[in-house]
Amino acid sequence: MVDAFIGTWKLVNTANFNEYMEVLGVPFATRQVGNMTKPSQIISKIGDKVKIRTESTFKITEIIFRLGEEFNETTIDDRKCKTIIKMDGGKLVHTQKWDGKETTLVREIKDAHMVMTLTFENVTAVRRYEKEIQ
Repeated sequence: MVDAFIGTWKLVNTANFNEYMEVLGVPFATRQVGNMTKPSQIISKIGDKVKIRTESTFKITEIIFRLGEEFNETTIDDRKCKTIIKMDGGKLVHTQKWDGKETTLVREIKDAHMVMTLTFENVTAVRRYEKEIQ
């Protein structure tokens, strides 16, 4: 259930994120900013929809969606994607498709952290978030 993900999550560490952004085609200057920022993800429910708001000093993005229903997403690096997010075995699986390409972002709760595994082609990055106590 999505309830385990509800809350504010602050990035605490990351691995291989620059390489992931590079294979996505993110420009060098944007990658540098992306590597330096420590975004928060605020996940909430609005009726039967889920909202994921990503906030950083660089940019704020927000998506509102129903689990399992495709929607249009403009990513933080300005890719225009057809996106679907679904629950799969306790994981939030976020699939973005654009220009014949596809990337997957899997969020899961491990040891009281939200671990986000991003995969594109043969590159995987892992970002670990800590829940902020309200």
